[in-house]
Amino acid sequence: MHKANKAIKEALPNIDLIIEVLDARIPFSSQNPLLSQLRGDKSCIKILTKSDLADADLTRQWQDWLEKEQGVKTLALSIEQPERMRQLTSLCRKMVPNSSGKHKIINTMIMGIPNVGKSSLINILTGKTIAKTGNEPAVTKNQQRIKLADDIVLFDTPGVLWPKIENQNSMYRLASSGAVKDTAFEYDDIAFYVAEYLLSAYPENLLQRYNLADLPQNELEVIEAIGRKRGCLKGGGRIDLDKASKILLTELRAGKIGRISLETPTLIEQELREQEQTTPLNKSSYAKRL
Repeated sequence: MHKANKAIKEALPNIDLIIEVLDARIPFSSQNPLLSQLRGDKSCIKILTKSDLADADLTRQWQDWLEKEQGVKTLALSIEQPERMRQLTSLCRKMVPNSSGKHKIINTMIMGIPNVGKSSLINILTGKTIAKTGNEPAVTKNQQRIKLADDIVLFDTPGVLWPKIENQNSMYRLASSGAVKDTAFEYDDIAFYVAEYLLSAYPENLLQRYNLADLPQNELEVIEAIGRKRGCLKGGGRIDLDKASKILLTELRAGKIGRISLETPTLIEQELREQEQTTPLNKSSYAKRL
């Protein structure tokens, strides 16, 4: 991670435009918190991938929220929309000043956390398999220089997470989405977090997906109800919480519970205010927008 971040900093002076790929389900938590400082006055396109898995209304709210930052434009995309993905090159040219002339090369850098869909986007843009893809973090290992249509040169970077994540909830959301390898956490710990959130934000989705007659009262009851419905039982009829937790996380990531966004602009603004109060000397750059 340190090596990748160092390479990004060294390359930035020669870059005209930055493309940051975000997970539409967690647009704030999947952002690089240092990017606003690093990019200076360079324009930035923030692409919200996996938008087919996210709450459509909240995705639109997130686009409005992100575009409050000067020089930022957003696109909400999914791999089910290859034609819309290809609009990215024309947007790149519009975002870079004095780039309307023919054969004006635009150097762009694309970055994003692990498993955010960056490699799939690159392959669609080029029309061939250039970047390795996989439904797990840390597939892209090295930097690549890729020529796109419309004289766009794309510098691909490995997916990295920053060494310190100040917001503990963001860490849980990253793990819930699959950005963090499953070996780095306990399934039930993350699943309990997800269950608590779904109870308050998407109760009807829980009822429908797991065919529940009544809404559970707390996160433990959610996991136990899933375990009973799916036959996750141990000796003596006890619920296997680990297996039930894996089912919840797997189905959340696959969109089987419905179109779920794990954070909202209002929720993030509240968390930022709380974070600012507890760490007044370490204010987040995002808090400037509140």
